[in-house]
Amino acid sequence: MAQRNPLLDPDPQETREWIDSIASVVEEVGRPRAHFLIDQLLDFDVSLHGDFHGRVTTPYVNTIAPEREVPYPGDLVLEKRLNAYIRWNALAMVLRAGKHSSVGGHIASYASAAVLYDVGFDHFFRGRTDSFAGDLVYIQGHSAPGIYGRAFTEGRLTEQQLDNFRRETDRDGVSSYPHPRLMPDFWQFPTVSMGLGPITAAYQARFMRYLENRNLKEYQGRKVWAFLGDGEMDQPESQAAIALAGREKLDNIIFVVNCNLQRLDGPVRGNSKVIQEFESLYRAAGWNVIKVVWGSGWDALLDKDKSGLLRQRMMECVDGEYQNYKSQNGAYVREHFFGKYPQLLELVSDLSDEQIWKLSRGGHDPLKVYNAYAAAVRHSGRPTVILAKTVKGFGLGEAGEGQNINHQLKKIGADAVKAFRDRFGLELSDEQLADMPYLRPDPDSAEARYLRLRRDSLGGHVPARHAKVEPLPIPPLSILEAQLKSTGDRAISTTMAFVRILATLLKDANIGRQIVPIVPDESRTFGMEGLFRQVGIHSHVGQLYTPQDAGTLSYYKESVDGQIMQEGLNESGATSSWIAASTSYANHGVMTIPFYIFYSMFGFQRVGDLLWAAGDARARGFLLGATSGRTTLMGEGLQHDDGHSHVMSATVPCCVSYDPTYAYELAVIVHRGMQRMYVEQEDVYYYITVLNENYPHPDFPEGAQAGILKGLYRLPVEREVRGDCHVQLMGSGAILPEVLAAAEILERDYAVSSEVWSATSLTEVRREAQAVERWNLLNPLAEAKVPYLRQVLDGHPGPVVVATDYMKIHADQIRPWLADRRFVALGTDGFGQSDTREALRRHFEVDRQFIVLAALKALADDGVIERERVARALHELQIDPAKVDPAGV
Repeated sequence: MAQRNPLLDPDPQETREWIDSIASVVEEVGRPRAHFLIDQLLDFDVSLHGDFHGRVTTPYVNTIAPEREVPYPGDLVLEKRLNAYIRWNALAMVLRAGKHSSVGGHIASYASAAVLYDVGFDHFFRGRTDSFAGDLVYIQGHSAPGIYGRAFTEGRLTEQQLDNFRRETDRDGVSSYPHPRLMPDFWQFPTVSMGLGPITAAYQARFMRYLENRNLKEYQGRKVWAFLGDGEMDQPESQAAIALAGREKLDNIIFVVNCNLQRLDGPVRGNSKVIQEFESLYRAAGWNVIKVVWGSGWDALLDKDKSGLLRQRMMECVDGEYQNYKSQNGAYVREHFFGKYPQLLELVSDLSDEQIWKLSRGGHDPLKVYNAYAAAVRHSGRPTVILAKTVKGFGLGEAGEGQNINHQLKKIGADAVKAFRDRFGLELSDEQLADMPYLRPDPDSAEARYLRLRRDSLGGHVPARHAKVEPLPIPPLSILEAQLKSTGDRAISTTMAFVRILATLLKDANIGRQIVPIVPDESRTFGMEGLFRQVGIHSHVGQLYTPQDAGTLSYYKESVDGQIMQEGLNESGATSSWIAASTSYANHGVMTIPFYIFYSMFGFQRVGDLLWAAGDARARGFLLGATSGRTTLMGEGLQHDDGHSHVMSATVPCCVSYDPTYAYELAVIVHRGMQRMYVEQEDVYYYITVLNENYPHPDFPEGAQAGILKGLYRLPVEREVRGDCHVQLMGSGAILPEVLAAAEILERDYAVSSEVWSATSLTEVRREAQAVERWNLLNPLAEAKVPYLRQVLDGHPGPVVVATDYMKIHADQIRPWLADRRFVALGTDGFGQSDTREALRRHFEVDRQFIVLAALKALADDGVIERERVARALHELQIDPAKVDPAGV
């Protein structure tokens, strides 16, 4: 038996009576009472049957009905002309770039979203002024050409810059996508790696509130706008952003999802309706949802249709069909959309095919978009998402409108260019079209005056990045005196040393309030629970419960002005919070000092894309990779043992990486990092690995500071040099104590002397050597410079053995500058395993015995000792020559 269509009403009179009864309740006692009664009816049905599935979507029409709309406040004639210039400039820039250099660019994404941006720029996006910090706008990466087109129309960019679109290396050009690293005065947020825009925008809004709750920034009603693609919302990071903003009730954020129904290769949800799907997701997460589905031309048809059949057809038609319609023409739409039902054909019988074709989607209608934005700005208590239906490639006609190939479209023919000109009423002759000239209104024209007036009234240009901020009064290194002194016989970990450094800085009168401790959900693991009571955990509602451990000294304390940002089991979210805090100087004019501590295995490996984007965003802050190294985390195993994060961190040019062993090294590194980032204001960030292994820490050696920071220095352990029977031993992090033990074994049992070096940053050593090598390449007539590595090893003979708790490639990166001597790299290649530290170090061949063996073998290779001595050492050190290679799979 055919099911009854729920959109068709079999008894309109009864329905009217129910609606009238609810309306009377609303009129007499208000909406809360009406909603209470509706809920009671639903609960009654559930109590009887238990299988009620509540509606999570609304009909497939605009959320804001025509009778609730306010008139458009701008001059639509002037705005249409200006926005046509912007569309044209975006198109011309991409086509000219393709013609001159074949670097291409994307056309279709901005074409679909132009009105969404135009209305925002003309009426909503507020720039930074002396008294207002400005709204924050996350631009969808593939829409960058349109933003450049507007900036040119405003006079912010030159023709030369537009002609050098995607050509930056040796000329004054503009970047392919939003990249603050490449255009530091223009772009604010890197967004083109899809999914990162939504999550970083959501955590940016939360950090904005964090600053306000802690009185670091006054509340000004600022908004975070994020322009997103419908296909992009499938990214896990996008889904996480929805949950975070809803849970935190972030009414300072507005998502605008451009639902052009198309991904890079085809429909987003060809067999269903992506807007309806998104509505259910956002509503369930607690968002205010505004749908902008249909343009104004549909209003009369919807009002005229009393049967509900048009709404039914709108709902039953899937996105794949809608996309197909927009690649056809009005006659096709009449036949295939309206033509399914005779009543609908009658409904549009007085419309020509051309009029049917001009029935637009809501995202292309300034009136509909304006009302959606205005409602979003007014709304409080919840975040708002605007789901705007558009056509990808809108305006490109047969060259790419609504077609699967349009994302890759970088060239269009002369006829399509003419059609574009005609469609948007541009005053260009056929002859001019050949040169694709950029368009800008005369400075004294009504259009130019209007454009200036709109931006002036909103506070200035957007996007614009403002990085100027006063340096912080960083205290002297002596403030960390406790970490510079020996611990005596007391064994502590570098993680504990870090927590003590953090606690000291939090108490500093000048910078304590600027510190932002960030942790996923491992505070107690890292020994940070003492900070709960000291500074509190940030919560926008405070603490609405009595914690289970309320009677203890370090109870779990949440507060509105709490300083710790604890993000739960959510490394992507915590990293996004860290990015917001580490770019606060540019986006909020407030310099904050974020320290994000996490399991090192779940850092660069898990959120490497976000950390690359952090470099693009010019982040300044500290990342602490705790429980680091392949062999220090006893019993955890393959997915917890990190032997490669330093390899990954070395790939980020602005990431300064260190693997310290001692508390004094950590103190020196953190202090210098604060100087570089918050006084000298370098756009770098620090990655420092810390351990959970306890051992005694010595005093800070006099004169060691420079070497610690350069990445290599000799430990003050004097040993007599035994002629040629001498080696240089280097180690870092967890393995340096093994190196020291190996030096004693070599001297005691094998009459081999050694010098031991702490390699706090092999990456920094390599980068300095590369810089020197490059300088020598470009200055062949000048006296050659000598890399720091060669300088410090000069006069220290013998083979070099380097052992770390990371892959061999980490130590191997300095090999090229020691080509004149025997070099051996020991490391932890292979998958992690569960065992004791001693067993793991033997397994990965980085323990003291293997370091001794490597030193002896190097001496034998140099002809200093007999090979038979190495063979005997294998037995003495209890190393099995048939041992399985730990790097094997």
